[in-house]
Amino acid sequence: MPEFTSHPAGTPSWVDISSPDVDASKEFYTTVFGWDATDELDDDGNRIYVSFTLGGKSVAGLGGQPPGMPDGMPAVWNTYVTTDDVAATTERVTAAGGSVLMPAMQVMDAGEMAIFTDPGGAAFSVWKPGQSIGAELCNEPNTYSWNELMTRDIDGALPFYSAVFGWTYEQQDMGPAGIYHVISGGESGGLGGLMGMPSGVPEQVPNHWGVYFTVTDVDATTASITAAGGQVVNGPMDIPGVGRMATVHDPQGGNFNVMQPAG
Repeated sequence: MPEFTSHPAGTPSWVDISSPDVDASKEFYTTVFGWDATDELDDDGNRIYVSFTLGGKSVAGLGGQPPGMPDGMPAVWNTYVTTDDVAATTERVTAAGGSVLMPAMQVMDAGEMAIFTDPGGAAFSVWKPGQSIGAELCNEPNTYSWNELMTRDIDGALPFYSAVFGWTYEQQDMGPAGIYHVISGGESGGLGGLMGMPSGVPEQVPNHWGVYFTVTDVDATTASITAAGGQVVNGPMDIPGVGRMATVHDPQGGNFNVMQPAG
């Protein structure tokens, strides 16, 4: 079982979702993925975060949207990359043309984080572990297994992330979809991927980091998603040599992907 006690710097290591309705999101994801949910409280008993676990291992998180967000904003899944030094990473981000959305912040004794955007506007976060390493279980059914940038500025994104995290890439020809850039490393065929935004994607869809969750049966999972109030946006469809996947929305509009690996 792919359990983790640490993640090397430069590795996507955590995902969480910012939702306009935390209670509804908690109900949806525990229903669809069978996760257990624990409310994290401050000293006054106010909920500040929800931790999702599977088999007692941390798999994802959930929080409310930041103050000042416009009404009607959908939920958003966020990707975190491990770093050894948040301040040094911030300097590399700005030097390479990115922007700081939220400067370095200590999250109690769990760790330190910051939020950035790349030159194309896609948001991502970094995490310096304290008591929390990030995900303790990945690449298993009902856990996340892949992080993917979809951008209209692929030529700017590739050198940006190389400068920030030292990433190198392996290219895969996806035919009409173009070239897929796999981040080298890891034990499961790469650390993640970057690709140009497909031509058919509506203009209102921003450049973004997407999240994939492994499942044992995509068709059964999409049926559970729709039964729980979600929506299937694309698929399920077969990708030769990769598996069967679907792109979906949760009831709060949060976009994510489910993947049944080939074999």
